[in-house]
Amino acid sequence: MAVERCNGSSKFGPMRFMCCIVGILLLTCISLSAHGDDLLKIYKLAQKNDPTFEAAQHAFEAAQEKIPQARAGLLPALKVNGNANATHAASNFSNNFSNTPYINRYVHAWTWSLQLTQPLIRVQNVYAYRESALLVEQARAQYSQAEQDLILRVTQAYFDVLVAQESIEVADMQIKTTGEQRALAQRGFKAGTNAITDVHEAKSRSDLAHAQRIAAQNELEAKQAELEKVVGQPSYTLAALQPAVVVPKPQPDNARAWMDQAREYNPAVLAPKAAVSAAEAAVSKSRAEYAPTLDLVASSGKNYLSGNVSTPFDYETRASTSQAGLQLTIPLYEGGTTNSRVTEAIANKNKAAAELEVARRQSGTDAKQAYSAIVNGLAQIEALKSAVESSQSAVKGNQIGYKLGIHMNIDVLNAVRQLYTAQRDLLKARYDTLFQGFKLKAAAGALTASDVLEVNGLLGYGK
Repeated sequence: MAVERCNGSSKFGPMRFMCCIVGILLLTCISLSAHGDDLLKIYKLAQKNDPTFEAAQHAFEAAQEKIPQARAGLLPALKVNGNANATHAASNFSNNFSNTPYINRYVHAWTWSLQLTQPLIRVQNVYAYRESALLVEQARAQYSQAEQDLILRVTQAYFDVLVAQESIEVADMQIKTTGEQRALAQRGFKAGTNAITDVHEAKSRSDLAHAQRIAAQNELEAKQAELEKVVGQPSYTLAALQPAVVVPKPQPDNARAWMDQAREYNPAVLAPKAAVSAAEAAVSKSRAEYAPTLDLVASSGKNYLSGNVSTPFDYETRASTSQAGLQLTIPLYEGGTTNSRVTEAIANKNKAAAELEVARRQSGTDAKQAYSAIVNGLAQIEALKSAVESSQSAVKGNQIGYKLGIHMNIDVLNAVRQLYTAQRDLLKARYDTLFQGFKLKAAAGALTASDVLEVNGLLGYGK
C-alpha cells in the first residue's frame, strides 16, 4: 500500500497537510501516555499534593518567624499616645452657697505624644534571640525529616503497587498452568490412563488459583488507594524494576560507618540536638530575669486645656514638651516567679537531652537494621534466583514425567506452585532490598531527591 507524503502540494493541499500534523501529534500523545508514570513523576506529584508534607512546609514557615519576633526585643519601639476629653461641672464660686446659683462649666482637653524606647541592656532579650535561632534550626531539621519521610512513603507505596501487580500476574499464570494441567488430566481420565483423583487435584489447584487472583486484585486496589492518598490522583501504569537490574550494595559497605553517621546526621537527631541548645538558651533567658534592664526613653508631644472647672474664667493652656532620659529597672522580688521559671527551664533542658539520647540510639538501631536487611536481602535474592531456575527445571521434568507416567499430577501442580511462589518472592525481595537502601540513607540523614532520580533510572516498562 502506497503512502502519500504529508506536504502542502498534495491533492487536497493545506487541509491534508494539517490533518497529517494533527495525526502525528495524536500519535505522539498516545505514545507518551502509554508509558504511564515513573517513580520520579509520582514523587514530584506527591511534593505538590501530599497534605502531610504541606503541613510540614507550613510548620517550617511559621517557625522561621520566631527570629524576627525575637529580634524585635533588641530594636527600638516607637508608639504614639493620645487622648481627648470633655468635662462638665456645675460649680459655685461664692461664699454663700445657698444664695448663689451654680454655673455650668465645660472644659475640653487633649494631649498626644510620640515615644521612642531603645533597649540598651536587656540580657533576657539577647538570650531570647539566640533561642529563636536554635528553634528555627530545630524546625529545619524537622522539615528535612519530613522530606525524607515523603520519599519513603512514596517509594513504599509505589513498590507495594508493583508487588501487588506482580502477584496478579503470578496468579494469572498459575490459573493458566493449572487449567492446562486440569485439561490434560481430564483427557487422561477419559482415555483411561489417569485416575479421577488427578482431575480433582487439578480442579482444586485451579479453584485455589482463582481465589488467590481475587485476593491479589483486592490487595492491588488497596495499595493503589494508598499511593493515591499520597499523590492525590490515581496512577495505574507504573514503571517497574527491570529483571536485569542488579540491586546495588550499600556504600560504604560497613555497618559501623552507617551507624556512626546516623547518630550524628539523622534529622531525627539534629532536631533534638538543636532543641537541647535552645533549652540551654532558655535557661539563660530565665536567669537573665534577675538582671537589671536599661532603656533609652525619648518622647515629644503637645497638650491643650481650655480651662478649669474650679475657676469661673476660661483660659487656654497649650504646651509642647520633649524629653529624653534613661530608664533603669532593677527587679527585686516577684513572688518567686523568676526562680520557678529557671527551675522549669532546667527541667526542660534535661528532658531535651534525654530525648536526644533516645534519638541517637534509635537512629543507630535503624541504620543497623536497614544495613542488615540489605545484606540479607541481597543473599535472599541470589538464593531465590537459584530457586526459580531449579523450579523451572522441576516443572519441566515433572510435566515430562507425568506424560510418561513416571510422576503424578500432584507432583506437577506442586512444582508449578513452587515456581510461581519463588518468582513472586524474588520480585518482592528485590523491591524490599531496594527500599531498605532508602531507609539506610534516611537513617544516616543522606536521603535526597537525587536518590529518587537514581532509582528511577533502574525502572522501565515491559519485561
